[in-house]
Amino acid sequence: MSSLFIMKPVSHLMHEAGESQNTLKRTLGAGNLIALGIGAIIGAGLFVRTAAAAAQHAGPSVTIGFIIASLGCAFAGLCYAEFASMIPIAGSAYTYSYATMGEFIAWIIGWDLILEYGVGAATVAIAWAEYFNKFLEIFGTSVPYEWCHSPFQMSHDGLHHGIMNLPALGIVIVLTLLLIRGMQESALVNAIIVVLKVAIVIVVIVVGWQYIRPENHTPFIPAPTTYTDHMGISYHYGGILGILGAAGVVFFAFIGFDAVSTAAQETKNPKRDMPIGILGSLVICTILYILFSYVLTGIASVQEFRTNGSEASVVYAIEHMSGQMVGGVWVPTFQWLSDLVTIAILLGFSSVILVMLMGQSRVFYSMSKDGLVPKIFSEVHPKFKTPYKSNLIFLVLVGIFSAFIPGDIVGDMTSIGTLFAFILVCAGVWIMRVKHPEIPRGFKVPAYKLISILGIVVCAAMIFGLGWTNWVRLFGWLLIGFVIYFGYSRYHSRLRNPDKYPHDYRDDIHEIPKEIPPLI
Repeated sequence: MSSLFIMKPVSHLMHEAGESQNTLKRTLGAGNLIALGIGAIIGAGLFVRTAAAAAQHAGPSVTIGFIIASLGCAFAGLCYAEFASMIPIAGSAYTYSYATMGEFIAWIIGWDLILEYGVGAATVAIAWAEYFNKFLEIFGTSVPYEWCHSPFQMSHDGLHHGIMNLPALGIVIVLTLLLIRGMQESALVNAIIVVLKVAIVIVVIVVGWQYIRPENHTPFIPAPTTYTDHMGISYHYGGILGILGAAGVVFFAFIGFDAVSTAAQETKNPKRDMPIGILGSLVICTILYILFSYVLTGIASVQEFRTNGSEASVVYAIEHMSGQMVGGVWVPTFQWLSDLVTIAILLGFSSVILVMLMGQSRVFYSMSKDGLVPKIFSEVHPKFKTPYKSNLIFLVLVGIFSAFIPGDIVGDMTSIGTLFAFILVCAGVWIMRVKHPEIPRGFKVPAYKLISILGIVVCAAMIFGLGWTNWVRLFGWLLIGFVIYFGYSRYHSRLRNPDKYPHDYRDDIHEIPKEIPPLI
């Protein structure tokens, strides 16, 4: 029982699932899965990280970066789907790995999921703040630079220095309080937001196509060089390294696609429908992303995305693609479209933040029940039946990142942490095929050795492209996780320390509060 790779019995997972999980019906077809994937994929990454990747890494060849990122997601997604079909409940990568690869790997993935969901929520909150300022400009006002940027940021003219990002902190506080209260998004509202997000992408492509300036796409793949921004931070720009760096940045635009794999237990024919759902949603979104990024980099130049268009870049591009000077003031032709896009993006970002905060509390609820993190993370409110203490703790963590860390840094941390978790999932499928071929699988990765290797290589290439500063951040994050695991978790793990829990482990498991949905 002392092994770092002790695996949680599937019977425990079955019990933890509760009656609501055990009655999942297989009602989803390939079309349902594709729709689910598209709704989960399109979000903040596209509307914010595209311009950042173009400005810092690849210029118009950011479109190639989207293709590379989608390939990494496709390989990892197929591996993720096999894990989901091996475990007879809906859950997260943490849950799957605990039952298949052991506790230590599960801890690493669970710890990395903070980067995907906790720090990811901070990234979207910072993006929300950018578009919130654009929204205020509709009414002739805005938040001063000092109070909507981190202390590590300075305006391009050098006249203003950030203090803290109050709008980003504010939206995190509001949505956390909603989670504690137990309010959930209705299916109708969520469906409307999904339609709005897809509509924004299509409208920008259709309207913006006629305003593409060929000079903005020349050269399409810039020559390899180094770009240093106004804060003195250097990036590989152009060439292969630039494209890989862009792929790592825009990878954030695909986070959420694994929602498809978590629906494996509700799919009518997972062997056929899961690959169609995963690959279908990725193909459709990748095509939209390529067209969107091609238009965006065509109607505004790289230099604009490095300066005035670095924030709320989509709205900036729309406002400057057509218009005229009137009395020394630029009057956009498509101001109405800019205003509508701003409002729609704010709604979409709010939805994403809420789901990410929910997902984070869901992961740590499970880890707390396993003894790997303190019990406080699984304590529920006596009235609202939500993990309110966990929500408040993550409010502090996510709030600090939102208020005091620049969006580029938290965005890249999210990407590199998720990429590292995907590498472990790809390796895990191969390991489990060799060590436990007898476990039933509703879906099997075709040519699993090749897919696993390609997934590892493509994800590792994107990590390489993100540069050494992000490698250091990931290493530091993992180091903190190892200290917590070896200093606390292994001494409190229920599976590793049965003497501390003389009663049946399953007797102390309670049904997960219904306010916390399965992780997506």
